[in-house]
Amino acid sequence: MKKGYQSFKELKVWQEARTLAVRIYKITSSGALSRDFGFRDQIRRAAISIPSNIAEGYERGTDKEFIRYIMIAKGSIAELRTQLEIAKEIDYLDSQIYDELENLCNKIGAMLTKLIRARSANNV
Repeated sequence: MKKGYQSFKELKVWQEARTLAVRIYKITSSGALSRDFGFRDQIRRAAISIPSNIAEGYERGTDKEFIRYIMIAKGSIAELRTQLEIAKEIDYLDSQIYDELENLCNKIGAMLTKLIRARSANNV
């Protein structure tokens, strides 16, 4: 199942998801969003869930389990994208930062979709 990788940390999609989570933490550490504790924490939880589920699924050792956790990570991306949209609409995020984060979410989502398709093909 590991396909030549020693660790989930070698997966490009995990690296991108980790970068997104770190970026979210930094952005939510200042400004109006940093003072809206409930909303800030929800955004952070969604962002952290993405690389965490990729890592957990990878370590489960089977394509079936990996796909299941990748699907959960995709759900977390949708959750995060929704929260970012709301944050932009209530002026917690400016358009430039929103666009940067939205693009990163879309990139990670596409990578996860490709990974699901590749792993699903192995189980046919």
